[in-house]
Amino acid sequence: MQKEEKKRVDPIIAILGSDLGPWQLCVCLWIFLSKFPTGWVQISMVFMQTPVKATCKGGSGTNATDVCEAHCDGYEYDRSIFKQNIIMEWDLICDRQWIEQLSQSLVMVGIMLGNMIMGVLADKWGRRPMFVGSCVLQLVSGCLVSASPWLWFYMLMRFLDGYATGGTMTTGFTIIMEIVGPSKREIMAILYQIPFNVGHATLPLFAYFLREWRWFHLSFSSFSIVYLLFFFTVPESPRWLIITGRNERAAELLEKAAKRNKMPTDKITQDIEEAQRVLTASATTAKGNIGDLFKHAYLCQKTLAMAFNWLVVCFVYYGLSQFMTSLSGNIFLNIAASALLGIPGTCLCVPATKYMGRRITLFLSNLLSGLSLTLLAFVPSFSGPVKVILASIGLFGAAITFPNVYLYAGELFPTVVRPSGVGLCSFVGRFGSIVAPWVEGLKKYYISIPPMVFGIFAFLAAASVFLMPETKGYPLPETIEDGNTFGKNVRKPQNQ
Repeated sequence: MQKEEKKRVDPIIAILGSDLGPWQLCVCLWIFLSKFPTGWVQISMVFMQTPVKATCKGGSGTNATDVCEAHCDGYEYDRSIFKQNIIMEWDLICDRQWIEQLSQSLVMVGIMLGNMIMGVLADKWGRRPMFVGSCVLQLVSGCLVSASPWLWFYMLMRFLDGYATGGTMTTGFTIIMEIVGPSKREIMAILYQIPFNVGHATLPLFAYFLREWRWFHLSFSSFSIVYLLFFFTVPESPRWLIITGRNERAAELLEKAAKRNKMPTDKITQDIEEAQRVLTASATTAKGNIGDLFKHAYLCQKTLAMAFNWLVVCFVYYGLSQFMTSLSGNIFLNIAASALLGIPGTCLCVPATKYMGRRITLFLSNLLSGLSLTLLAFVPSFSGPVKVILASIGLFGAAITFPNVYLYAGELFPTVVRPSGVGLCSFVGRFGSIVAPWVEGLKKYYISIPPMVFGIFAFLAAASVFLMPETKGYPLPETIEDGNTFGKNVRKPQNQ
């Protein structure tokens, strides 16, 4: 039955005539643009919350060596690098420093909720309206962040900005995966991360020319006005239209798409009816829930190991991105250099997973992050540039890990619970993003604590990889029973 399932032609791809024809490629590249703000929104805190030196403006403690022990009437800040950031704006130092970490954690909470809620609504009301709606909310909330007169309003708008970002991520990715054929899904899933890396790498450019946080945030938030064009150009997922019985809309969409791919359209109505029969039958037989992932010992082991790897990569990537601001040297060059390494890291994931497999690639990327961060933490005698290089290598390893866990998780979980399994891992990963700013904040006690903690978790993630089987070239598990036995029984890869 599994072999027959593998040989069955996807009815949507059969109509389009190719796994990645001209129509699918144009839609994917256009949606890729929506991924830029995910880097801007999540990493912008490294410039808006950069640590600054403060002195007392007046009061009885103007001569105190520790400003936090003084009784100041106000604070004066070193504005040699930034004219104004949120720390200066709302005096987020001393007993108010925790608000700085909280504001970034709220962004990650927003992304986590946006991923879940907008994904559920996309199943009910369609991928396109939720995708476009998230882009509009991203534009509005992002611009309102820049105009925030109060701290509480700033934090609320940053939360909504994160929520909208999470919505664009999950709905945009869903559209791409539902129009691309099986042979191209791997590479498109990995390349989908590239705009995030480019967004991260362009932030230092914005910050260099705009040293005031409001203009800095507005510069990349206002870019989302381009995404209003998505309302007129991004199509609904034809797969969703057919499964929900909207055959007329599906026929109109697929006819245009088929013409673009130079495929015949004379039997489009009959093809859609057949596709609906196949997809509905498949949806009926594919029953499972997230609880099934924990009912069987081996499947539970693989689920926990994969979820832990998601948690660690989010924890290391976002925590290390912020920690870069604490290292000596030019902050703009430090962030730019480390971010630019993410692009070849993501690209390297493609041949690495193809030739070495998912498991070895994941082990080596975690090991690379762990080794570099351990050296950074335990060899304080290194010069400033060497420390920046070590931190950048740690970030490079995480950049390889990120696209790999998307791909690996999609192949590890059985078909009947694959969306639930990947969604669970993404949910757990956001906890790593939420905790990361608090761990990074421990640098005020000792500068080596954050890289030490990040490095230890990277080593643990590398060790946990061996709790999961290799998936490259093997038939995908279909049922819960397949999921529990996959990795125990030796099966020949598909390409053999």
